[in-house]
Formats: sequence, C-alpha cells, structure tokens
Amino acid sequence: MDLKSKIRTVPHWPVEGVMFRDITTLLQDGEAFKHSCDELYKRYKEMKIDVVVGIESRGFVFGSVLAYLLGVGFVPVRKPGKLPYKTVSEEYEKEYGKDKIIMHEDSIKKGQKVLLVDDLIATGGTCSAAVRLIEKLGGEVVECAFLIDLPELKGKEKLKGYKIFSMMEFEGT
Repeated sequence: MDLKSKIRTVPHWPVEGVMFRDITTLLQDGEAFKHSCDELYKRYKEMKIDVVVGIESRGFVFGSVLAYLLGVGFVPVRKPGKLPYKTVSEEYEKEYGKDKIIMHEDSIKKGQKVLLVDDLIATGGTCSAAVRLIEKLGGEVVECAFLIDLPELKGKEKLKGYKIFSMMEFEGT
C-alpha cells in the first residue's frame, strides 16, 4: 500500500516556509490506518519491549495501538500542565521555536526496554528530549519509530547512537 499518498501536505503551516505533513488523512482511511499499525506491529512483535512511549499528540495514536497489540503499557509524553502527578521535564528546540515536554516521574521503571513512537521526525528536538526523559528515569530506548522522516531537517543526527525506523520519507521542510 502506498501510505505516502495518504498524507496531506499543508504549505506554510504553522509558519511560512514549513510544509506540514498532515497524517489525519491517513487516519481517516481505515485501510491505510490499519496497514500502518500492522506494519509497526510486525516490526516490533519479536523485540523485547516493556513499554511504548508516545509523544503528544499524534504519537499517542500509533503508540497506544502498538502498546495494545504488543500487550505492554503505554506512557504519554506531554506538554507542560497536562499531567496531574509529579513530572520530569526537558526543554528542546524545534523547527520553529523552543518548547518543553514532560512525563510522570514514575512512568518508566529502571531497566525497562522502551519503544519511542511519534508520527514524524523533523529536526529531532522533540524525540531527543523524550529520549533524555526516558533515560533520566532509567529506561533503555530500544528504537525510535516514526511514520514520516523529513531527512533534509537532519533530525536523525540528534539521535546518533539510537536505532531509528521510519515508514516513509518526504523531501523538504
């Protein structure tokens, strides 16, 4: 299945010059969504994974489905002010500004094997901050999984030393 054709590109959103890759069109297509989830499950079903971490908000969609299929827990990485218990945080740079992400301080146990999931890797800022949070809590990142990679933004360079998987690539920013 050509999943790439299921992704809508929205020019100049959220700022001028950014080509936003919108996965909502893929999610609306039941066959494409199922195929995406099935492919991720096939990749990870034989790996030893204790927990799946999904990055807000589109990483929640694929991460929670994958955690369910793998029979493991799901941990959300959120924006500040969205989690009710004690949290740890990391600041990062993204392609159009600074931001911060948080996790509950008890969400990852020392030594757990973690699969980190998001819809897209661009500059790698969000994912590298999530990796730091996981490791701060004692988790071991098995792999970082994305539907989409934007290689021109060199996000993978911020994740050197980690295994990275993406289902498709798009040119541009």
